[in-house]
Amino acid sequence: MTTVTVHYAKTHLSKLIAAAERGEEVVIARGDKPAVRLTPLGQTLPAPPARRFGALREEGGFDESFFDPLPEEELRLWEGRED
Repeated sequence: MTTVTVHYAKTHLSKLIAAAERGEEVVIARGDKPAVRLTPLGQTLPAPPARRFGALREEGGFDESFFDPLPEEELRLWEGRED
């Protein structure tokens, strides 16, 4: 495993990318605290989950009071008025 500082990574990014592509584990640290790991793209990103249209259809709802006017004080706050 190779651990380098952010400053080193900025100046040697191409070399670090090549090392990660060869299979080496490259860790970039802020000071002495590890922050991120470089890995080849094909090895780490899982496929995104399939999206279903209408998946949250039953999760929310509202009643007829949704259409009632807002109380004056709440309306004033939404509009940013300081009356």
